[in-house]
Amino acid sequence: MARTYFTEDHEWLRVEGGEATVGITDYAQEQLGDLVFVELPEIGRAVAKGDAIVVVESVKAASDVYAPVDGEVTAVNDALSSDPALVNSSATGEGWLWKMKLSDESQLSGLMDEAAYKALIG
Repeated sequence: MARTYFTEDHEWLRVEGGEATVGITDYAQEQLGDLVFVELPEIGRAVAKGDAIVVVESVKAASDVYAPVDGEVTAVNDALSSDPALVNSSATGEGWLWKMKLSDESQLSGLMDEAAYKALIG
């Protein structure tokens, strides 16, 4: 069964079988406004927790998206190249950013569940 975690930097990750799908939260996309460009990482890239690995640009600003845990990028959402607004319309669905194989599942214990994240954004 998939479990969803959240970070203080407004990323979500849905973990199933040692792989995570990662994106930004609905709250984050609302703060950014309409996205006009998404720069995705290379497949195969090794990432460490806290690395800036995606850049999302909106009409307001450019913002980094960070790796929530250590791992390796296994897939990217190519649909965002032609339609970055998918992140706005479906931040936790079709607007996912990348998938990664987890290096250290124990890092998940430092992340928030949905209730804790909702309390954070108040």
